[in-house]
Amino acid sequence: MAACRPRCAKPGLHRQHGRPDRPGSGHGRLGPACLALALVAGLPGLLHAQSAKGTNATIALSSQLVDRGLAITPATPIAQGAVSWTSSTGWSAGLSGSTEVRSPGHANQVLLQASRYWRLSGDWQIQAAVLYYRYFGEPGEGAYDRGEAGLHWLYRDTLAFGLSAIRGIDSGDRRTRAAADLDFHWPLTEHAFFSAGAGLAHVPPARYGHYRPYQSREREGYYRYGQLGLGWARGPWRLELDRVVTDGAGHSTEYLRAQPWMATISRSFP
Repeated sequence: MAACRPRCAKPGLHRQHGRPDRPGSGHGRLGPACLALALVAGLPGLLHAQSAKGTNATIALSSQLVDRGLAITPATPIAQGAVSWTSSTGWSAGLSGSTEVRSPGHANQVLLQASRYWRLSGDWQIQAAVLYYRYFGEPGEGAYDRGEAGLHWLYRDTLAFGLSAIRGIDSGDRRTRAAADLDFHWPLTEHAFFSAGAGLAHVPPARYGHYRPYQSREREGYYRYGQLGLGWARGPWRLELDRVVTDGAGHSTEYLRAQPWMATISRSFP
């Protein structure tokens, strides 16, 4: 759900073709990237189909958990699930979770999200959201727990731009970090679609990764991430393949780098 990201991040199960949100890849996707729920991801988790009122749920299987272009897990099957509620007045709330299928205790992510949107015109909406990310599993996973506040501008179901303020909770780092995400979605046929995203974010605090410590000396500044994707959606089913690129994160461990290709299959309810 990559992760959520927003996309990019991915984090990412939200997006419509009509666009059901997709599990984070930590939209992830890339922060981007995105269930009709509030997933990991970042921005993608915020792009709800505002026409879908009431309660919705999504389950998904992804090839990796990615949060704003950074890998939370190695390349391994990730099970994701999310539920969301949307009111006719523009309020929404969601809960989502992710875990490794083969080693459920190694990396688990939970995301809580609440948002409010306002219609600016027939084509434009603005959305304010707060998110809370919590990680469980390997020692040090909690170092990436964080809260986010974001403001997002959405043009139809085609273009979205967001700005986020990020604050670590258990990392010992008290600085407020920033991220910006741009997402694009375009239908190709009745069922196929093209998606793209790009983002810029502060390098997160150094933390302990999935099997070995991340580089202990943190690089300051920003890193960049992006993705290109092709997808297919029919009824409650959705399949997406993304090409992921991350540059400038500054960490040396192999587990921090997202795999160049990421696949997600999801089913929404009802």
